[in-house]
Amino acid sequence: MMVKDKNRPKHPMTAYACFVQVIREEHRKKHPNENVIFSEFTKKCAEKWKQMNLEQRRCFEEMAKFDLERFNREMAHYVPPIGMRRSRRRRRIKDPCMPKRSWSAFFFFCDAFRSKIRNEHPDWKVSDIAKELGRRWEECTDKEKYERHAQNDKLRYEQDMLKYKAGIYVATKRSRVEDEADPLNVLSESSHAQLHSKPEPSHAVPDVEDEDEEEEEDEEEEEEEEDVEEEEEGNSVGDELIATNNNSHSNEINGES
Repeated sequence: MMVKDKNRPKHPMTAYACFVQVIREEHRKKHPNENVIFSEFTKKCAEKWKQMNLEQRRCFEEMAKFDLERFNREMAHYVPPIGMRRSRRRRRIKDPCMPKRSWSAFFFFCDAFRSKIRNEHPDWKVSDIAKELGRRWEECTDKEKYERHAQNDKLRYEQDMLKYKAGIYVATKRSRVEDEADPLNVLSESSHAQLHSKPEPSHAVPDVEDEDEEEEEDEEEEEEEEDVEEEEEGNSVGDELIATNNNSHSNEINGES
């Protein structure tokens, strides 16, 4: 497992994490010498959170937005240590307006059948639906159709990236399996010709490389671990926001404790 960079900005807290932090701080102020069982305390917080309406949660949503802004500011100046995975560094500076990556044939197949399976089995979990999609894909006798869509989407991505690097990219809608037009005929001759040209980029952009699935899984696992650590440590979101929270929520939790 990769060693974590302690200087890396903390991940932004969710509205619920902000809620738990505020309640915990209020409880510590009122009961400084009391030992609180974290699992029981968070369970009560979770029950209270579920009972709160959108208006009651609003202040915590604002706190989460504030912390997200803090995270973005810090990440803008963060430089990963030498030796860290390039994908980790690249993911942090990824332009949200970049073209969407191309789909595989299996992804197009899933896109076409996921809703149907969900309607047929509304009680199934996501993992159950994924297994069924995999089973149906193995039995599919018309994979060529989805391969055509995958090839078309690959061409779409290459074309969009050329435009993106040239500074003239405008987001395009991904062609779906149910579209009437033949996916191989969607791109015009001029579009295909453009794929083989190399226009000079008008502005610098990060290099685009395929990201390894294992790296993405490691990234998600680390983010989940850090989210738990942040919740347990009670990282500050901003004293000015904590001071303005609604103390009625903490009083109800403390009354149950």
